[in-house]
Amino acid sequence: MKIGLLLGLVATSALAADPIVVGSKKFTESYVLGGIAKTVLERAGFAVQERAGMGGTIILWQALSGGQIDVYPEYTGTIDEEILKTKEPLSHEEMRTALEKFGVGMSTDLGFNNTYALVMRRTEAAKLGIQTISDLRRHPELKVGLTHEFLDRQDGWRPLATTYGLTMPNVSGIDHALGYAALARGAIDLKDAYSTDAKIQENDLVVLRDDRHFFPEYKAVFLYRLTIDPRAITALNHFGRIDEAKMISLNAAAERTKDYAFAASLYFHPTASDSAPRRDLWPKMARWTARHLQLAGISLLLSVLIGLPLGIVASRGGALGQTILAIVAMIQTIPSLALLALLVPVPFLGISATTAIVALLLYGLLPIVRNTATGLQDISPALRDSAIALGLEPGARLRKIYLPLASRTILAGIKTSAVISIGTATLAALIGAGGLGEPILSGLNLNDHTTILEGAIPAALLALLVQGLFDLLDRFLIPRGLRLGS
Repeated sequence: MKIGLLLGLVATSALAADPIVVGSKKFTESYVLGGIAKTVLERAGFAVQERAGMGGTIILWQALSGGQIDVYPEYTGTIDEEILKTKEPLSHEEMRTALEKFGVGMSTDLGFNNTYALVMRRTEAAKLGIQTISDLRRHPELKVGLTHEFLDRQDGWRPLATTYGLTMPNVSGIDHALGYAALARGAIDLKDAYSTDAKIQENDLVVLRDDRHFFPEYKAVFLYRLTIDPRAITALNHFGRIDEAKMISLNAAAERTKDYAFAASLYFHPTASDSAPRRDLWPKMARWTARHLQLAGISLLLSVLIGLPLGIVASRGGALGQTILAIVAMIQTIPSLALLALLVPVPFLGISATTAIVALLLYGLLPIVRNTATGLQDISPALRDSAIALGLEPGARLRKIYLPLASRTILAGIKTSAVISIGTATLAALIGAGGLGEPILSGLNLNDHTTILEGAIPAALLALLVQGLFDLLDRFLIPRGLRLGS
């Protein structure tokens, strides 16, 4: 009896120690809905960890199906078109049945439809006589700015253009929030939007009527892993409803106050003050910086442990040495966003800090490998002959003579790799790995320079600090004779 009770207490404490992870996409409404889900689950008695602004649909779906997150807000049209990729529209029950095959459940709809839309400046639309999407056929000269996800979706620009017979050559990809700023200042004439975006009314934009009914219904829901506690599922299904007007007001509050958590709290406390409480910036800054240093530090250590041996082998020349240098140089040419996306599907990586560390490790290899190889190759033949004449074994020659002589060049490569890691680690926030990229991504979404600088300035200062620390290390790791020679 006592043993059974003890086992039950252990199981209960293990469950309590394992938080439910709530993710969200990188746009205002998803941040707010993620915050609402977090509060709902906390009120139901669960420990909750939030990973906000993780990216687009594919990133969040892979994180959910792979077990890196447990819940995130989604839309029925996106589930139909992008996740399940069905040829015919599915009912909500059919969607639930199809999602169960992936171990995923879908909540009841949250009460509002957030469909895609195309928007223009009201004055421009009135001047050109544009009221519907069909009217755009008469104006192929318009400059179009679309989110990158909308450009590639099955319910996005290309099939939309085919359905409506649009032939606009001037189409470019742009971030969702930055697109509103570009539209306001006339850099673009047309952009995609979500029908509950607060900026539509704020910027006096007009929504073009979808006269051919191209866009499906996008009812907001929560997707969750079926393995989470049934009480959590019940809480997500029965916390209440959000109508379209309420969602627009919450989005507006988020963009006005620059505080997603406060906007989410207004759903539960609608009579709260209209101004957000002062943010505790310094605790957040400490958390972001510590995470940033962890990601950059671990990846740099691994880059050194892997890069130095590779550089030693590459210094010997031949086909193997050239192949090593070619591979690490090729990795450096892969865009950082593309490298993250390529690593996410790799087994045992997924949406995690490990993926970010592996990406940073790969980016840090080139300076270390190349500088190690160059430093060793630049040792003069006379010094090499002297080392051999001393009767030292090859390993001893490398440790006691060659590496110390090449230490200045090797440390320069490690220093470069460290600075690259500090800068590139900001992208880790795209897959929910945290760091100083969190405020940068949030600021980009809100088009708020102050929030962007909360991440950008500390990252720049960290890079300068790391460079200064390596300058001090030169005094201890580089032989005194080489320092005097410089």
